[in-house]
Amino acid sequence: MRLRITFSKTEAMRYTGHLDLHRTWERSFRRARLPLAYSQGFHPQPRLNLACALPLGFTSDCEVLDAWLEQELSIADVMSALEPSLPPGINIHQIEVVDQHLPALQTQVQSADYVVTLLGSPPDLSERIDRMVNAASLPRVRRNKPYDLRPLIEDLQQISDHAGQPRLAIRMTAREAATGRPEELLAELGIPFEATRVHRVSLNFGGDNG
Repeated sequence: MRLRITFSKTEAMRYTGHLDLHRTWERSFRRARLPLAYSQGFHPQPRLNLACALPLGFTSDCEVLDAWLEQELSIADVMSALEPSLPPGINIHQIEVVDQHLPALQTQVQSADYVVTLLGSPPDLSERIDRMVNAASLPRVRRNKPYDLRPLIEDLQQISDHAGQPRLAIRMTAREAATGRPEELLAELGIPFEATRVHRVSLNFGGDNG
């Protein structure tokens, strides 16, 4: 059976990277004594598929994992076994059974929504945002390769919480060949990543993802 698990990655797991998160889920399935399926070949790998890597230092309410089990179990049995086996910082929202033959999660993600809380913001933030939104292009370099950040920004707005603390609401492209990174948007705005808290609030899927 193929399970789809929606979960939060909270403050306690904020500095756990993508590969370590993958290993955490593998260990948790083993600890829960659930029959996790493995790939074939000389180096079998657990059949776990995270939808979209969450950068180090981010938190999230909307992470998605597909996991394959060797036998069918009830959702209630999986949940009761898995929840106490997970470390602090991972909270399961939902587990559902999906079609075995659906495409890989990574190929279905189209965009991601983030809320960025600014611990301190420049007085001309609105003007900086306007310049970015109205720019024809925003040339940058990632891993020694030039690229244009502008088409990766689908939406950018300044908002505030109930206490009036400034925040940014961002939607960035998150397709396999074109992924926008909020920290690079912040750098373009002249805001140090260390002076923010970035939280992913939604992964937006296209096509048939179950």
